[in-house]
Amino acid sequence: MNLEEQIDKIQEVISRIRPYLNSEGGDIEFVKFENGIVYVKMLGACIDCMMLDDTLKGGIEAMIIDEVPGVIAVENVQD
Repeated sequence: MNLEEQIDKIQEVISRIRPYLNSEGGDIEFVKFENGIVYVKMLGACIDCMMLDDTLKGGIEAMIIDEVPGVIAVENVQD
């Protein structure tokens, strides 16, 4: 899988996750994929949510790693 295919697959997984985050007032934005790490920006209610780390690592990261070869981590970027 080349870089472009990896990014397309990452964005596909994020688009499947987004409705669940939206239902709680949050959102997620893909920022970049570099050196095996997916950088995302959590938005809305997700910014101040006490469960952000669990959602990011236990949910989002787990799904993306499972579905996209070459991904080793997902990190939240902040302004």
